[in-house]
Amino acid sequence: MTYTYQKYNLFFAQIADGMEELGTEELAGLGAKDIKPAFHGLHFTADRHALYRINYTARIISRVLAPLITFDCHSTEYLYRTARSIPWTELFSLEDTFVISANVSDSKIRHSQYAGLVLKDAIVDSFRDRYDQRPNVERIDADICFNLHILRNRATIYLDTSGGSLHRRGYRHEAVDAPMQETLAAAIIRLSGWDGSKPLYDPMCGSGTLLLEALMHACRIPASYLRRSFGFRFMPDFDEGVWSSVKREAEKDMRPLPKGLIAGSDSSGSAVETARLNSRNLPSGKNVRLAMMRFQDIESLKDTTIVCNPPYGLRMKRGEDMGAFMKEFGDFLKQRCTGSTAYVYFGNRELIKKVGLRTAWKKPLKNGQLDGRLVKYELY
Repeated sequence: MTYTYQKYNLFFAQIADGMEELGTEELAGLGAKDIKPAFHGLHFTADRHALYRINYTARIISRVLAPLITFDCHSTEYLYRTARSIPWTELFSLEDTFVISANVSDSKIRHSQYAGLVLKDAIVDSFRDRYDQRPNVERIDADICFNLHILRNRATIYLDTSGGSLHRRGYRHEAVDAPMQETLAAAIIRLSGWDGSKPLYDPMCGSGTLLLEALMHACRIPASYLRRSFGFRFMPDFDEGVWSSVKREAEKDMRPLPKGLIAGSDSSGSAVETARLNSRNLPSGKNVRLAMMRFQDIESLKDTTIVCNPPYGLRMKRGEDMGAFMKEFGDFLKQRCTGSTAYVYFGNRELIKKVGLRTAWKKPLKNGQLDGRLVKYELY
């Protein structure tokens, strides 16, 4: 069987709302062509080198899907029948676990979960016919992932070439409450324009996600450097030689982190310890300087790129006045950070006005379900 992606070298990159422009730049820089925005993502074409490179090094996109088959789909019976025509036993084996995600909108089939179950049944029945056994579904860490998308009675079944969300870098073994997604942290570092020519500091570092994305950016560490497996290995035209060459090429550009270039602090000792444990999972992570300290006790941060995600919601201490906290932080920036530029992510947009500083710009960026804003402050 020849799959849709094989005919057209066509793929779909999922990306958080607000990051489409950044994602387009990133994909183009990694060898993608014909990039076109779509709902929750970007269509693009790529050869094998570019596809493997994107999965291994892209920092902003969430996953890359390869369309296997696209068809008109007005009923679950037709969905089942068409899905059964795919030679599933040639894509993966009984020993491999699998998972399905499904999304349905404006269609005669109304329920995403039920559509996913129908696809699962078609896959399982294909294996039973051939082996009289079935592979297992594994929801958390499946070996192979499939995606079903039905929009206006037109269905596409995808193979997830990433093998799960690319935001899971692998360095975060410990996390504080409500941690920032790694892809969002990478987007913030990218939007800051920080190039390693001046120090970068996070005065509310939590489990260290912003600092570690800055480290990976500065040291040119591929975003998926710690990832154990990729879904593209299950593609029928997977080429081990091309993959080895892409990996080698990406890793030869890695470089060490100079001491003192990236640093951070937090008022919570357990958060700082968590950040320290996470940083040790990356090359040069020991060179990220971390301290337990309230931002109020920092003497000064002059001529520095400041990045931070102030606590809110789950991360706030019970009863703490967030408005007063942000006013105090605004005073700190104004009085002790002259010559610096601050990039502050607000999960709660109402708090922006509490800072009391003029904003240079505001950009909408989502963190999961939170419709947040990244705000730039120039501190003269």
